[in-house]
Amino acid sequence: MIARRRFLQAAAASTVAATLPATLPATLPAALPAAPAHAAPAPEGTLTELGPASVASPLGNAEIVGGVLYAGSRGLSPNVVGAYDLTQDSVTTHFDIPTGIGVWAMCAAGTDVYVGTHSRSDLYKLDTVAATLTKVASVPDQFIWTLAASPDGKVYMGTSEPGKVKEYDPATGAVRDLDEAVPGEPYVRAVQADDRYVYAGVGANAHLIAIDRATGERRDLLPPELADRDWVSSMHISGTHIAGGMNSLAELIILSKTDPSDYKVVKATAPGEKYIVSVLIHGDHVYFAGRPSGTFYRCRLDTGELEVLGVPYFEAATHRILAHEGKIYGVQDNAVFVYDPATGAIDYRNLVQRGFRAAAEQPMSVHSDGERVYVGGKSGADIHEPATGEVTRLAIPGEPKTMLTLGGTTYLGVYTQAALYAHRPGEAEAELLLRAGNQQDRPRDLAYDARTGLIVMPSQPEPGHMNGALTLYSRRTGRFTVQRPIIERQTVYSVATRHGTAYLGTLIQEGLGLPPVTTTARLAAYDLVRRKLLWELEPLPGARSIISLSLGALHLYGISSTGEVFEFDLLRKKVTRTLTVSTHRGSDLHVVGRVAYCTDGDKVYKIDLVTFTAEPIAEGLAGEWFGGEPKLALDPSRKALFGLKGRNLVRIAISGRR
Repeated sequence: MIARRRFLQAAAASTVAATLPATLPATLPAALPAAPAHAAPAPEGTLTELGPASVASPLGNAEIVGGVLYAGSRGLSPNVVGAYDLTQDSVTTHFDIPTGIGVWAMCAAGTDVYVGTHSRSDLYKLDTVAATLTKVASVPDQFIWTLAASPDGKVYMGTSEPGKVKEYDPATGAVRDLDEAVPGEPYVRAVQADDRYVYAGVGANAHLIAIDRATGERRDLLPPELADRDWVSSMHISGTHIAGGMNSLAELIILSKTDPSDYKVVKATAPGEKYIVSVLIHGDHVYFAGRPSGTFYRCRLDTGELEVLGVPYFEAATHRILAHEGKIYGVQDNAVFVYDPATGAIDYRNLVQRGFRAAAEQPMSVHSDGERVYVGGKSGADIHEPATGEVTRLAIPGEPKTMLTLGGTTYLGVYTQAALYAHRPGEAEAELLLRAGNQQDRPRDLAYDARTGLIVMPSQPEPGHMNGALTLYSRRTGRFTVQRPIIERQTVYSVATRHGTAYLGTLIQEGLGLPPVTTTARLAAYDLVRRKLLWELEPLPGARSIISLSLGALHLYGISSTGEVFEFDLLRKKVTRTLTVSTHRGSDLHVVGRVAYCTDGDKVYKIDLVTFTAEPIAEGLAGEWFGGEPKLALDPSRKALFGLKGRNLVRIAISGRR
């Protein structure tokens, strides 16, 4: 059943490009026109648009009011709240959310639905009776992660960074700042409210804070013996109990409101489970969902007795669990599953098939294998074939952050769990090869060393954790090892390999939410045979990160996140030249002979490696990359680059010559 559902969802996603709304940018003809054999190459910097780079419909949250499930999107432009009528089994209306890059937070107060955005952080009220949407407040925080309404209709926000609780009063329109839930902690990822308290689930060090709504007085309800947990990242309350999901041991805590010392901890049982991503107290049970397995559980509120109800969709994240007319609804990336407690049946409903808007999202990665271009986004990658114009969707339970092709197989480093997947052209699914474990989360780069036969994947640790790692995967044996730490108290962000040596560039940030303890990014060399760090140094004073490395004949070249490029003499182990290419941003850096290419998201630059000067060869891209981190892929022909213009995939002609 699970395999069939996976196939159906992948098949549905692959048809999205054919059903795009008319508001999307126009795409090119079905295929690029073939150039005559005698035709001269296109001038360097020539742009060819290939249509929307990654088309998706990722959801972040939802609420049910009056028999309609209102689901909020993330990463689209604009984002939307789609009204899914549960009786008609169709999405009947969309409400555009004009600000922010996504909707993580929603709550219902009477017949109104409140919607919280991030980057920027605005609060909207959707009047479901009048079918109107109004922005009612803005806050300076980067994220509104979570919303909850109190019985008297006030709306509480959990924000970052730092992790604050804020109150919106619909009667006056005023926003009251209740300040940091726990001083120094960066995230409030869950809030709930009753007539006296607002409860805040905090990370990156776990706390469960009860704040008196009238006085602001607060106390930590989390038992001292659980103080070493990472997060309380999901939560729900009833009249008598609080249930919270804790990371990263996949535990559910159930506390009595009147006596928090009366508590029980229930551990999710699926192999490799780490996160409890959503929680609902309903009747005599607590329903909750785990990740990375995607397993759906429930336990008895009184005894904690656990049941595994099923896996609605393998490895999917369930962003919200809701109850309506005796059934339980789970909101996932582009779908809803419905659990019937009376029969135990789980029905899976793809909302795109039911009319939810699919649109171009902000991509996270781009890669060319020579015939196809992979564009990574939420829950998978769009695979473009420029020669035919065909676009298919590769569904992956996570976000492809980096890619590499070897011998006809494309390897994808996927967030979360620092996973490595393999995909072969024509196959409907990617194969999971490994998860790094070791509290690792975000793959940052991939490189292959021919001498050792190793794929090298650096990764960033989970929020609140120290020390990134290096995962070494053998293509010959299928085995892998994880080296952690490599550079103490830093994350390895970029890698280039040659003759058994991996050259590493770092980021001073460890897990998100953990203040950096070092000040400058480092360059290092690691022996892949002896598994030993050979040397490390600081190539750019004050640089926060080295986001890309690329090898020339005698030199190693690197670029910082702020667009400063350096040349490093491998024999003398010394930085010989530096160049500020852009004062805006850095990107992937590609050396092609005696030139190199990079981008700041708006311009593509060509660097003359002899004179060490740079000039733009293409301008006006305004690429809308997720997180503002521009990417650039080099075609194996070395005659083209791939990037973004707006949210469209674009081919950029290059000469590879000075």
